[in-house]
Amino acid sequence: QVQLVESGGGSVQAGGSLRLSCTASGIIFRTYAMGWYRQGPGKQRELVADISSGTTTNYADSVKGRFTISDDNAKNTVYLQMNSLKPEDTAVYYCNARATAGRYREYWGQGTQVTVSS
Repeated sequence: QVQLVESGGGSVQAGGSLRLSCTASGIIFRTYAMGWYRQGPGKQRELVADISSGTTTNYADSVKGRFTISDDNAKNTVYLQMNSLKPEDTAVYYCNARATAGRYREYWGQGTQVTVSS
């Protein structure tokens, strides 16, 4: 059974920082691209950042230079360090795991709320 368990969300003032964590179980971590998506009020879910093979990263333009995605293969955990947070970063953040080989497999975490006040 695959589980993605997120933690680290919360409320912060604009300019502050938060770090999200997502620990995966039931998958071979390095065979998945791990990502963070978010869905703000009244908006569609969007990719924030993803990482594959522990080194290849991709970021949404809106977070480049402010957010950093990283992972720890030994802990099956992916992180999202969020700095210089803005009110528009307010959203539910979801962890995602997508198989990089073989048949299509994709899994989602339950989501964690991030609220940035001005």
